Amino acid sequence: MILFLLGSVIGAAIAYSFYWRAQRDVSRLEEEKQALLEERQIVLDYMHTMVDAVGERLPREELFQRIVHASILSTGALSACIFEKGGDNLMRGVAVEGLFPPHRPIADKQAMKMGTRAKFIEQVLTSESFPVGEGVVGRVAATGKGELVVNAPSDARIVKHDDPALTVRSVIAAPITVRNRLIGVLCVCNAADGLPFSDTDYSLVAALAEQAGLAVHNADFLALQVEQQRLDLDLTLASDIQRMLLPRSMPTVPGLDIDARYLAAQKVSGDLYDVFKLGYNRVGVAVADVSGKGISASLLMAICRTTLRQIAPLHSSPARVLAELNRTLAGDMREGMYITMTYAVVDADRNEVTFARAGHELPLFSRRDRAAGAYLSEFPGSEGMPVGLVDAELFESAIDDRTLSFEPGSTLVLYTDGLTEAPNAEEKEFGSARLADALRAVHSGSARQINDGILAAVNSFAGQHGLRDDYTLLTVKRGA
Repeated sequence: MILFLLGSVIGAAIAYSFYWRAQRDVSRLEEEKQALLEERQIVLDYMHTMVDAVGERLPREELFQRIVHASILSTGALSACIFEKGGDNLMRGVAVEGLFPPHRPIADKQAMKMGTRAKFIEQVLTSESFPVGEGVVGRVAATGKGELVVNAPSDARIVKHDDPALTVRSVIAAPITVRNRLIGVLCVCNAADGLPFSDTDYSLVAALAEQAGLAVHNADFLALQVEQQRLDLDLTLASDIQRMLLPRSMPTVPGLDIDARYLAAQKVSGDLYDVFKLGYNRVGVAVADVSGKGISASLLMAICRTTLRQIAPLHSSPARVLAELNRTLAGDMREGMYITMTYAVVDADRNEVTFARAGHELPLFSRRDRAAGAYLSEFPGSEGMPVGLVDAELFESAIDDRTLSFEPGSTLVLYTDGLTEAPNAEEKEFGSARLADALRAVHSGSARQINDGILAAVNSFAGQHGLRDDYTLLTVKRGA
């Protein structure tokens, strides 16, 4: 009977022990579940904060500061700092909140006064730099793996500052990355409750750093889109202005048929063509190519066109006009920029054309021939020098006029090198010989038909290879 009672007591004790152990396990699971829920809510709140920050289109520096502030609120740390990796492979503090201990010992201890301590520490952190690999932060930047330092005083990498307010007890450093690219390191220091950071704290900071990386990436992408939209608008406006400067219609000159084609490789072009009357039966025609592309080339083109129209009526010699254009523009052109140009004066009364070249492509000239159908002239004479490339004396010594008969049936074709340099799939260029052949094949047509035929030949040669450069084509046909 006694043995029976003893066994019952032991059994009850064991059952009671199992019961309370199960209760403790349930309680621990509930605590862990609650901690996970709290951590999840913290991360969600942090994500919302980052989304709001990105939506406000904050500058990068302000976004980093918002991340630091949200990290302190989320983790309960006393201070936090973001160190950004620069292109020189050095780490620099870019945002700080609280008395975050500088990475290196403070050199000027006297400068840190009470009341200005936080500002002084911030200035130290944002002015110092250190290489990837140095200290805890540098190590995280080098490896891309976060670190939890539970007992900072025993870690040789942690700087020991004289000021007790800068004592480091515990640290968490996590990489801020996007698509395996390191942006920086988020570092929090000393928990407000005085206890060391835990593994749970570390996982939370790592999650916050990951969300911070996405926020920075999205902010950079959004800023890039905004800048691209602004640039696209600027380019569209520049393109519209540039096209306004080109002739809207060709002047009417008895016996002359004029047609021009213009196509920009980008929204704005460095090509120029112009046609303007110089009298009842005289017309000036010009085709030019400004070095480079984009807005700077288009602006120089606009200045060139305006200046040409002011100078051209003052001189009957195309060479003289180009010399004066060079004198006017050379002093204001940026180093490395220049303009190649062919300028011609077509006189329908005298049945002649006079032209000069400032380093530009040789014009094509065809005249009707009963035996050959069309005869293409070769032009002797100087090629000249580009406008803005050399001084006035050298420019004028290298340029001269060339005058040719321009009888009925004759054709003058001016163009830019975008046509002759148009490539095909094998990277072979269209070239001047193919251009001459194209003109010979369509020389009997109108100016528009001639341009159509030339461009059809270029497009057939280049296929789908695309436009590599701007091209301009200007044709003057002498009618009967």
